[in-house]
Amino acid sequence: QEQLVQSGGGLVQAGGSMTLSCQTSGRILGLANIGWYRQYPGKERELVARVTNGDRRNYADSVRGRFTISRDIRKSTVYLRMNELQPEDTAVYYCNADIPRLGRTYWGQGTQVTVSS
Repeated sequence: QEQLVQSGGGLVQAGGSMTLSCQTSGRILGLANIGWYRQYPGKERELVARVTNGDRRNYADSVRGRFTISRDIRKSTVYLRMNELQPEDTAVYYCNADIPRLGRTYWGQGTQVTVSS
C-alpha cells in the first residue's frame, strides 16, 4: 500500500511563510502527478498547485506568485512553499498523487494551516 506522509502546517501570522512536505516512494514520484489541495469547512477540496511527473507546474489563480510547488527526487518528497500567507489561506491541506495510466490516486493524511490576522 503506497502512502503519502505529510508534515508541516500549524499556525502562522498573516504575511508569514510556511512549507508543507509530502513524502512518498520513489516509484510513486516517478509515475504520478502530485498535487496540493485545500479544503475549507463544508466545501469540496480545491487544487492549489500541481507538479506533473514531467515537472510541469500549475497553480490556482489565488496562490500564483505566492506559493511554489517543488520536488526533491532524492528524498521522494514534494514541497509546497507558501509565502505571503493570508487568513483566507486557512484550510486543511492535502497532498495527492494521481497516476492516470494505473487508475490510482492516493491522499495524504491532511494538515491544518491556520493564518491569523
